[in-house]
Amino acid sequence: MRFSKMQGAGNDFIIIMAEEVRGIEYGILAKKVCDRHFGIGADGLMIVENSESKDVKMNYYNSDGSIGEMCGNGIRCFSKFVYEKGIVRKKVFTVETLAGEKDIKLEVTEEGKVQSILVDMGSPSLKAKDVPVVTEKESYINENIKLNGSNIVVSSILMGVPHTIVFVEELGENIVYEIGPQIERYNIYPRGTNVNFVQVVNKELIKVDTWERGSGKTLACGTGVCGSVYVANLLGYVARKAEVRVPGGKLNIHIDDDNRVFMKGTAKFICDGKYYLEESLKF
Repeated sequence: MRFSKMQGAGNDFIIIMAEEVRGIEYGILAKKVCDRHFGIGADGLMIVENSESKDVKMNYYNSDGSIGEMCGNGIRCFSKFVYEKGIVRKKVFTVETLAGEKDIKLEVTEEGKVQSILVDMGSPSLKAKDVPVVTEKESYINENIKLNGSNIVVSSILMGVPHTIVFVEELGENIVYEIGPQIERYNIYPRGTNVNFVQVVNKELIKVDTWERGSGKTLACGTGVCGSVYVANLLGYVARKAEVRVPGGKLNIHIDDDNRVFMKGTAKFICDGKYYLEESLKF
């Protein structure tokens, strides 16, 4: 199986063409190849497929083999991959995902290399039933949950995938590893949730550290960054344009007048290679 490994803000992915893995269960394959000791190693797996209605289709799987409806850092890597590999030959195109269509705009050098990627991430849903959150409330913003006897203030939205935002005075790895998995599996989230810990620096800058559903702590989460800025703006903490610093780099987020969220950032190739498929993976 031929593959490319890429990263966006330190969030790393394996990207393959669908024809390379016909007759193989994608979830099982993702778990195998994303293993950092016995596989290639990555936060997730993306499969490039033809789309009947859009320019191309992205299938995304988390490192534990579960399906992800969308991935913000992943779609930037995916977009650079399909353009530079000649699969899509336009600088403005649309990607089909399980979270709906995503419009892409590329900045490309004279040499044909993608310099930056702008993604229209759409408008998040604040409806608790969409996230979903088990509650009688219409939305779940600035609500208290109890963990280990303490109250934690959370805000949950759907940004393509479920996201829960927790504002903190200062970021630290301990809080991510200790509280992240507990909130991910908290009983009000029937499908689980990604958890973003957010430190507001000023009106134009926040820092975000994420515990991802199905992947654990990652160096960045694109949908999480978008959701974090949206909620921070909703609560009056930041402006509609903000820079977000994550452990793996930075992203720029813009919320337009129609409440659509735009994410701009880079993506990098790490390597191309060949993975030897086990016969047991095939149907």
